[in-house]
Amino acid sequence: MQENIIIRGAREHNLKNVSVTLPRNKMIVFTGLSGSGKSSLAFDTIFAEGQRRYVESLSAYARQFLGQMSKPDVDEIEGLSPAICIDQKAHSANPRSTVATITEIYDYLRVLYARIGRPHCPSCDKPIRKMTAEEMVDLIAKEAAEAAAKLGPTPPEDAELLILAPLARGRKGEYHQQLYDLYNNGFSTVRVNGRLRSLRTRLVLDRNMRHTIELVVDRFAVKTIAAGGAELRARIAEAVEIALKHGNGLVQAVHSDGEERLLSSEFSCADCGFSFPEIEPRLFSFNSPYGACPACHGLGVKDFFSTDLCEACGGARLRKESQFVRVGGKSIVEFAALDIGHAAEFIVGLGLTERETEISEVILKEIRGRLRFLNDVGLHYVTLNRTAGTLSGGEAQRIRLASQIGSKLVGALYVLDEPTIGLHQRDNERLLATLKELRDAGNTIVVVEHDEDTILEADYLVDFGPGAGKHGGEIVAAGTLAEVLKNPKSLTALYLTGKRSIPTPAVRHTKNRDSIKILGAAENNLRHVDVEVPLRRFVCVTGVSGSGKSTLVNEILYNELSNRLNHTQYQVGKHRKILGLEYLDRVALVDQSPIGRTPRSNPATYTGAFTHIRELFAATEEARLRGYRPGRFSFNVPGGRCENCEGNGTLAIEMHFLPTVYVTCDVCRGRRFDRETLEVKFRGKNIHEVLAMTVEEADKFFEDIPFIHDKFGVLNRVGLGYLELGQAATTLSGGEAQRIKLGFELSKRSAGRTLYLFDEPTTGLHYEDIRRLLEVLHELVERGNSVVVIEHNLDVIKTADHIIDLGPEGGDGGGRIVATGTPEEVAKYGDSHTAKYLKRTLKL
Repeated sequence: MQENIIIRGAREHNLKNVSVTLPRNKMIVFTGLSGSGKSSLAFDTIFAEGQRRYVESLSAYARQFLGQMSKPDVDEIEGLSPAICIDQKAHSANPRSTVATITEIYDYLRVLYARIGRPHCPSCDKPIRKMTAEEMVDLIAKEAAEAAAKLGPTPPEDAELLILAPLARGRKGEYHQQLYDLYNNGFSTVRVNGRLRSLRTRLVLDRNMRHTIELVVDRFAVKTIAAGGAELRARIAEAVEIALKHGNGLVQAVHSDGEERLLSSEFSCADCGFSFPEIEPRLFSFNSPYGACPACHGLGVKDFFSTDLCEACGGARLRKESQFVRVGGKSIVEFAALDIGHAAEFIVGLGLTERETEISEVILKEIRGRLRFLNDVGLHYVTLNRTAGTLSGGEAQRIRLASQIGSKLVGALYVLDEPTIGLHQRDNERLLATLKELRDAGNTIVVVEHDEDTILEADYLVDFGPGAGKHGGEIVAAGTLAEVLKNPKSLTALYLTGKRSIPTPAVRHTKNRDSIKILGAAENNLRHVDVEVPLRRFVCVTGVSGSGKSTLVNEILYNELSNRLNHTQYQVGKHRKILGLEYLDRVALVDQSPIGRTPRSNPATYTGAFTHIRELFAATEEARLRGYRPGRFSFNVPGGRCENCEGNGTLAIEMHFLPTVYVTCDVCRGRRFDRETLEVKFRGKNIHEVLAMTVEEADKFFEDIPFIHDKFGVLNRVGLGYLELGQAATTLSGGEAQRIKLGFELSKRSAGRTLYLFDEPTTGLHYEDIRRLLEVLHELVERGNSVVVIEHNLDVIKTADHIIDLGPEGGDGGGRIVATGTPEEVAKYGDSHTAKYLKRTLKL
């Protein structure tokens, strides 16, 4: 097999005829400024071509369902392996998709419970055991002998062994015809409600009473039992066979000492007669009608649009019987409710019998391996039943990586998009060890990453630049880490060598004493903590993954303040009280959620600039002559848009079981508007050409129009000058969406007294981008506002005026305030994982 992947003439998006040779079976890191071309080469060229070649290798029959995949704009790629993309948009919003199903842990659990699960009666919770006729004979003979021995050499005259066939258990009726038929078939005695009755006399039963009726199949005197032997066993075997036939799979043995034993050839309760369904893997599947709760069809909630738990299953998703099969004392529902850390501990200490261990050895190996990996990448706090739609991009990516580790592929090409997002430095080391394990198995790993630890561990480094957008698209440096560090053109190398750095503030804001006080925060894993958040400062909330940061900032602080200041109706996390609202006029959450969920939303529409742009076009002489109003220049309403694609510029083609493919509209050729609308121009450009401008170009184009220039100027400042005004929201990363929101907030006229909350704003940012972002965030504080940031990046944390460090661990081990104060003060705390790395960064 070829030793290298050779790319020649890549021109996708802003790539400028790039050629590069990448070593196979190595961990390769692509780094560089945001918008410099990293993802264009990694995902839109290398992965896209690998996927296209896979589809082309399929049969003509399969390809007719997949369609024709377009070739990336590249001259040639040699040595390409089958490619697997693990990005941050891969998790499903399907409510049936959970962490356990994504990682295939649940598939193995279903088999485990079907093979060694111990069923219990849903009515009385007693164990149920399925027995063969031979096992019944052995047990009855053994217990009969023991009972006879207890009675000694002179047993009572009436001491005997009865073998009965249960006909009815606690049911109303006369049973006249059934009893008559039994008499005609040669049976002489029944036991009715505990009393032996002869069938030779007419039995009159009250039809309104509940009766337990058992047919006496055979009676054995104690002396016969004591004699034992082959004849006794043969007679018991014959009685059991007859009893099973008439008792619907049940046999009742009444011993000479008065003890009774109900045996079943099916999964039926010996005490209350509850009949269990066949125990197989689909019994534990909430996607199968056989196992799903019939009331909610396996959703766990009342319907797709409700958050109220299903009353029948209580959110368990499964039918009642499924929840009464246990392994290690837990049902599959209870197992799935465990977080990954506790699940790993539980699966190790199951205490199985030798036979159970032999049956489940292969299954348990797969489950343990996946749980170990999830633990190793810092996801110990995530529960197995957590739905995919609630995962962050970084969590979803690492969970998908777990499923790939389990697949044990060799010779594949993995393309990852910033897998360290959401990870504390403590957990980075374990993630990198996992990536190396994947590499050492014989795979090639391409990682788009800015994290310093990942860059330093790379076998091969490719640095893109020198700028972003049209100023990027080139490979500035490529080679081993040592080779790249020597390259004076590499901006990344300048930061890695310390020739450029993000400065630590000489003076921190500490004078203002106003603060928000959160008292008794107890949502999720928070342990009734009291937290003081200083205002008019830059505050960082830190801690390992799952320590409670997002719960504190988003679910409690933001939701409560938004409800009281912005008049929203969010559900607020548990807490006792929040004090200090009189110091604020407004609260804004600047998170990484999309700025829109359809391709129609874009930076121009989100910032409101597109409204002003349409008004400018409507005010031109040509538009006035034609009678065009601003709506003519909107692609969202009929009138001026291309009706073939309804203003989308693309046509959606359903691909059956593959994602939908979008092709350029063959009428407007992607320009979104009809010919007449495009004939109207403002300063020599039509509406499509304006939307095709980058933010940087638009900033200059509209520099004399303040209400447009202000909005694009701020986006330029936060490092988004490379984005096109009309770029679809669905193509933006979480970090880009977050910075667009930040730019929108900055463009507003603010009198201060606003609290801004950010969740990892450095996602997707290079050192240089972080430097520019910090200038903007600190400017917000200078204006009299307050900024609270959830962050792991040490370059951001070291510039904070105040740190609130949660932990010390994640999940049950977190939820406490470990340290608070300036970075220098927090760095002195020995129990803080953040302090350990912060001390090194501050060089204390």
